[in-house]
Amino acid sequence: MLNVVATPIGNLDDLSYRQAKTLTSSDMILVEDTRTAKNLIDRAKEVMRKYKSDTSQKIPKIESYYKDVEMQKLPLIMKWLERENAVSLISEAGMPLISDPGYILIKACIQKNITFTVIPGPSAVTTALIYAGFKSDQFMFLGFLPKKGRKLQKLIEKIAIIQQTLPETVFVGFESPLRIQETLKVIEEILPLHQIVIARELTKKFEEIHRGTAKELQSEVIKGEITLIIGPSTSTL
Repeated sequence: MLNVVATPIGNLDDLSYRQAKTLTSSDMILVEDTRTAKNLIDRAKEVMRKYKSDTSQKIPKIESYYKDVEMQKLPLIMKWLERENAVSLISEAGMPLISDPGYILIKACIQKNITFTVIPGPSAVTTALIYAGFKSDQFMFLGFLPKKGRKLQKLIEKIAIIQQTLPETVFVGFESPLRIQETLKVIEEILPLHQIVIARELTKKFEEIHRGTAKELQSEVIKGEITLIIGPSTSTL
């Protein structure tokens, strides 16, 4: 059986009992980053000890699993699943498949009628949405924003078109601190009156929320992991 396990997005205290129990009882854990996975598994064992639960002495096989090797490792993983091993899939942070590996594996499980369970948990998308303070009945997740300027410009232009019909739609995406200033300049050109929120280092020690128009936010020095929210125009608030 496959378990798709959400993991903390920055604060290991957010690891739930159910997530910890699932990880410590796995035969194999598919990990995007072996370094962060080790810390997570150690914390999972601590959680189980805290609840005085039987952590057993099972030592799961840790298998590196990232975008470039998804197809290559699929036969091995499917073999483990077909032998009824407990396999868990985690990403470096947050929920697998959400701008992270896992889609190919889930699709294969559905085609082969292999059972899988989703263990929910923290999400940078929904956490940032709440911090933004916009009405979030309608929102669209953009994933990682395009690196190339022309593609980014086309994306922001499409957002402008969508908001003409659905003015309250909020857009959420991930951006690099190395590109955030250029991204804000593009947004300023196309959506100068829109409210923008930048949530950085969510759940971590240096968590910060920046609010303003794209022009106003260009004066900020923004580092770390960034979730960008494009809200409605100030004229529709």
